[in-house]
Amino acid sequence: MRSSTLFLRTLRDDPADAEVDSHKLLVRAGYIRRAAPGIYTWLPLGLRVLGNVERIVREEMAAAGAQEIHFPALLPREPYEATNRWTEYGPNLFRLKDRRENDYLLAPTHEEMFTLVVKDLYSSYKDLALTLYQIQTKYRDEARPRAGLLRGREFVMKDAYSFDVDAESHAASYAAQRDAYERIFDRLGLPYVIVAATSGAMGGSRSEEFLVPSPVGEDTYVRSAGGYAANVEAVTTPVPDARAYDDLPAAHVEDTPDSTTIATLVDAANALHPRADRPWTAADTLKNVVVAVAHPDGEREVVVIGVPGDREVDPKRLEAAFAPAEVEQAGDADFAAHPELVKGYIGPAVLGPNAGGEREVDDDAHAGADGAARGRVRSGAVRYLLDPRVVAGTRWVTGANEEGRHVFDLVAGRDFTADGTIEAAEVRAGDPAPDGSGALELARGIEMGHVFDLGTKYSEALGLTVLDQNGKSRVVHMGSYGIGVSRAVAAIAEAYHDDKGLAWPVAVAPAQVHIVATGRDEEVFAAADALAVALDAAGLDVLYDDRRKVSPGVKFADAELIGLPVTVVVGRGLAEGTVEVRRRASGVTEQVPVADAADVVVETVASLR
Repeated sequence: MRSSTLFLRTLRDDPADAEVDSHKLLVRAGYIRRAAPGIYTWLPLGLRVLGNVERIVREEMAAAGAQEIHFPALLPREPYEATNRWTEYGPNLFRLKDRRENDYLLAPTHEEMFTLVVKDLYSSYKDLALTLYQIQTKYRDEARPRAGLLRGREFVMKDAYSFDVDAESHAASYAAQRDAYERIFDRLGLPYVIVAATSGAMGGSRSEEFLVPSPVGEDTYVRSAGGYAANVEAVTTPVPDARAYDDLPAAHVEDTPDSTTIATLVDAANALHPRADRPWTAADTLKNVVVAVAHPDGEREVVVIGVPGDREVDPKRLEAAFAPAEVEQAGDADFAAHPELVKGYIGPAVLGPNAGGEREVDDDAHAGADGAARGRVRSGAVRYLLDPRVVAGTRWVTGANEEGRHVFDLVAGRDFTADGTIEAAEVRAGDPAPDGSGALELARGIEMGHVFDLGTKYSEALGLTVLDQNGKSRVVHMGSYGIGVSRAVAAIAEAYHDDKGLAWPVAVAPAQVHIVATGRDEEVFAAADALAVALDAAGLDVLYDDRRKVSPGVKFADAELIGLPVTVVVGRGLAEGTVEVRRRASGVTEQVPVADAADVVVETVASLR
């Protein structure tokens, strides 16, 4: 590649819409270009990096026994209706009609299509185990695209699916893919942690995420010294033991004027109704947060979440608990529809089973945290879900459902109950790990891969069965395994850069060597040409900056911005018979005789692999 003809323009200033370093540098260095919010054009250098990531993924998928196929991105509605995901995906799905008014979608994922193609071609247990994958462009109508390639509306993904006759044989397929992911991320040079995760709209009984630790990551995860690791959405709260409450005082309502927040309530309680033993704290209060749940079928439901007052509701944990429904803060119209909810003074007496009256509740509304969130009350009082820490015998200060008044010594299990529990409160550093392995610490990461045990969700919905050894029909057990291929480019850029530009690992760099010819003498360009030819013949990819009317300073700045692993400067040292070899990541430089330059560069690149 010659700079004089390469389709490349570097930029000195950061793009106005860029928030993270990978976005800034990939645009400035000429790897990608914004086409629309969350949608990017891949330029020649960027396409080379993307291709190298895809190559590594393909090699490891093949080593794990997976076979590559390719589906269209434009898909009919019917398969997604069969699994209810045409509705469940909600506004995140790009929907469109053809000229005959038939419904189509731009696929965000392809579970249905993989299932159907196997159903079409295979019918016996002898055909299994089978793992298929594709590398395909996906689409999601992201409400807030941001951070360049990290959160876009169009993205490249590798999705693989395993098909087994039963759960036992599936375990081997799952392990093979999980191991392949470790090899892929090792080869990409990405540090990673594997954490337990929620399955969300994908469904299934088990899922794990591969996260790259990064301060710009949108995922929060936890880990303990004893080895527990989980996405924050998957963390479960150790439930305290219930307490005896026979000797506790009766609940009583007190005046607490101008106390619509937890902080003002604590102040009012200490000023007007002090405790004899210690001051009131936020942990003594029960905060009742009103949210609106938009179910996939279009119904909007108001739900109240009760959490200890010293904790906030975590939006991501809340979303995970209600998925595939969407959740937002309740608005004025929601409060108008429920006049019993007095803002700032909401208490359990008007909520859930405490309110009395006719209530029609879905079957799974009392099935613990997961079921409680996904069920719904069809009529009657507002559904009420509690944090698992609110166990029988705990007593609280909370709203009395009257302006300027709160109820004190309200005891869970004695004075109020709920429709179920929900894992929605924030997880804090120092909280106990669910498995008892110590205190939790929090970190942020970029989700790079996700593996799921799907069970039979999709095979049952779409009728994928095979005949077993006894001629009996068996529903096929499936697994799903995704990697964000285009996201990997951004994650690598986040991990490998400095204040001057990118610093690609040799495995994914668009070329291994950047030859920079400086000065105006013809001898410089002749020597640089000869070195480029020699390195090309040795099997290295070379970017040769052969521009003749560009200053050395601009060339050096471009080389550091573009970030190839090795830079060779052919210039002033040529008079003494040397060229300069620079390692981009470490900054180490050495003067090398021209006659030895090709061999030294080949050895240097090999040492970086």
